[in-house]
Amino acid sequence: MKKISTDICVIGGGSGGLSVAAGAVQMGAKVVLLEAGEMGGDCLNYGCVPSKALLAAGKHAHMFGHSEEFGIAAAVPQVDFKKVNAHVKDVIATIAPIDSQERFEGLGVTVIREFGRFKDARTVIAGDTEITAKRIVIATGSSPFEPPIPGLENVSFFTNENIFDNDVLPEHLIVIGGGPIGMEMSQAHRRLGAKVTTLEGGKALGKDDPELTAIVKKRLVEEGIDLREEAMVQRIEKTDAGVRVVFEKDGTEQSVEGSHLLLAVGRKPNVDKLDLENAGIEYTNRGIKTDERLRTTNKKVFAIGDVAGGLQFTHVAGYHAGIVIRNALFKMPAKADHSAVPWVTYTDPEMAHVGLTEQQARDAHGDSMKVLRWEFHENDRAQAERRTEGVIKVMVDKKGVVLGASIAGAGAGDLLAPWILAVGQKQKIGTMAQFIAPYPTMTEVSKRAAGSFYTETLYSSRVRFVVKSLMRIFG
Repeated sequence: MKKISTDICVIGGGSGGLSVAAGAVQMGAKVVLLEAGEMGGDCLNYGCVPSKALLAAGKHAHMFGHSEEFGIAAAVPQVDFKKVNAHVKDVIATIAPIDSQERFEGLGVTVIREFGRFKDARTVIAGDTEITAKRIVIATGSSPFEPPIPGLENVSFFTNENIFDNDVLPEHLIVIGGGPIGMEMSQAHRRLGAKVTTLEGGKALGKDDPELTAIVKKRLVEEGIDLREEAMVQRIEKTDAGVRVVFEKDGTEQSVEGSHLLLAVGRKPNVDKLDLENAGIEYTNRGIKTDERLRTTNKKVFAIGDVAGGLQFTHVAGYHAGIVIRNALFKMPAKADHSAVPWVTYTDPEMAHVGLTEQQARDAHGDSMKVLRWEFHENDRAQAERRTEGVIKVMVDKKGVVLGASIAGAGAGDLLAPWILAVGQKQKIGTMAQFIAPYPTMTEVSKRAAGSFYTETLYSSRVRFVVKSLMRIFG
């Protein structure tokens, strides 16, 4: 058994683990990185990157048939799904060198392409190597959850880990799960020519503001997605043509038959192979237990990203990496603050949020809070682009401090950026109301929403009386 002693041992080469490894080694620490799968983890290979590449292809296909408003004759796109798949793979390959083993070894990281498992509180075994580290970081991410649906074991199905290897357009894709992944993949495949049925046991996109999700769902249904909400899957059956999904809706048993099946019903933390008990690390089926500094019950070991059981976003894993570096290298008692973590659903239109939702703000502040809003159809750029569906909602307290922001509409994820800063810095709405927005841009919706905070006061009878008096005095 080869033995290595190091400052930091990182288990997992996804976005969080790579960020810790790159930051720590460039600051002078000795780092060992363990990754048995693909460098770059889920985000690069099975998640964020390929899904957005597929969505982009779907968006271009959709434009062919929806150009009449601009005076351009619509056409039926000729989709070559093998080339669509090649586009997705090319995007991954273009980004991959940034996350590659060669790059990290060039930085000075010792990379071992094996799974890591704990031998004891400070020792990890990876293949034929034993690593003893002053600090250990678990960044193993999460995997698709496969629910115990009767009959699932008898059929072939996609998850996010293999759907991007598919180069044949499904004739009829059945998607189980109406969360962000399920809805994004439903729209991408529908726009590329597949028939799509999406089954959701509750409400689709149920974690977001209902007013915003209604805008997104309306568009998806108009595009031809057969969305069945409150449809509880009972069993799955193999057919000659593919698969049949039997579900209960409105008290009756119904079914739908398709050629392909995609499971998108959530994720589970990757803890099974770690032998966490050997290191005194507590965990549940939701993830590894951590404190505010992201330390596990073994204070020499940190857990970050999806495996820590919180918000499952790549940008959260990257944020966690910074917290760990401050704690592990500089002994700073840095704590993770998730109050201003944004999230975006990349359907078209997009949906984005940061801070408190409207309901959360009402629960916390009662009638003293205000909801500032501006409709996209009142924006000149939106009119020019024919993208008038959408709304921005900003929640503020009675003093005008920004509590949260929710946006549905074209480019919502990019429009959210200043509101992330406002929530994180606890800024007052006046900061957003005073900035000069270039005309005509979609950013004006933010300024208009912010300015509406002052509308009642500025145009009140009292102000009119004061203005008239001043005009008489100084006229």
